[in-house]
Amino acid sequence: MDNNHRPDSMERITTQQQAVSFIDEQVQAIQKQVGDRKVLLALSGGVDSSVVAALLIKAIGKQLVCVHVNHGLLRKGEPEQVIKVFRDEMNANLIYVDAADRFLDLLAGVSDPEQKRHIIGEEFIKVFAEEAAKQEGIAFLAQGTIYPDILESEQGIKAHHNVGGLPEELNFELVEPVKLLYKDEVRVVGEALGLPAGMVYRQPFPGPGLGVRCPGAITRDRLEAVRESDAILREEFEKNGLAGKVWQYFTVVPDFKSTGVKNGKRTFDWPCIIRAINTTDVMEVTVEHLPDELIDHLVQRILAEVPGINRVLYDFTPKPPATVEYE
Repeated sequence: MDNNHRPDSMERITTQQQAVSFIDEQVQAIQKQVGDRKVLLALSGGVDSSVVAALLIKAIGKQLVCVHVNHGLLRKGEPEQVIKVFRDEMNANLIYVDAADRFLDLLAGVSDPEQKRHIIGEEFIKVFAEEAAKQEGIAFLAQGTIYPDILESEQGIKAHHNVGGLPEELNFELVEPVKLLYKDEVRVVGEALGLPAGMVYRQPFPGPGLGVRCPGAITRDRLEAVRESDAILREEFEKNGLAGKVWQYFTVVPDFKSTGVKNGKRTFDWPCIIRAINTTDVMEVTVEHLPDELIDHLVQRILAEVPGINRVLYDFTPKPPATVEYE
């Protein structure tokens, strides 16, 4: 049987009871696969990698080595949050790597989306290989691959950092305990594992991070405009009670400029695009229509607080035809 194919007989995990039996099954499978060896995990702090981390901690404890790589493409405050939750609260074996300059230097001048993804993905592998070399007994690489990742890669919609692409010389065997689950099922499993609600219902975040929300060649100033506008959007959604109701919301700052006026002078700056969407399985996506007052307030704040932005736009496109991310 193709072990990357979800069997037709597999029930959708919707209850705690189903989640607990999935967890028990996976804990046994992980223990059998891993034995007494060590596992290296790319811990982004997103839902998928966090659930995989919790599963592995339950199964093999300190044999799990979590590596959190700050590639410079994370949202505001995220590296700090990952360290707090995993190192301080969950007592995980966590290594923090600040590789921001390394990634951004490699990405300078690269505008092709697939090439950007590949650079980010390949550099991730290099960072892990370096960290693995510092450890003894690492035989496995754990990944938060979920079923939509596999489906989209198979259909050629996009290359995905979680699916394939591992150089053979690493000699890592993969541990992918949630690869046959849809996103909503991963959340149910996360709750059953006792992860904090803020993490279980945290917005999904692509492996290449803000890199896919900074279309075209990434520059540090435009990346900062994405990071700051995204932080404003998240803060306002939290304040307005939308954080738990809207599945995903973020900003995109594309690589073109338009004219504007500020303090009586002409400006030539970027637009900021807001995207707010709902879905259960990521295969189809609908657009959230925000209250006018909130949109007005977001526009005012982003224009006033984010350098380099002179227009704010709203994306009303569902999936299909548009994908969730811009690249």
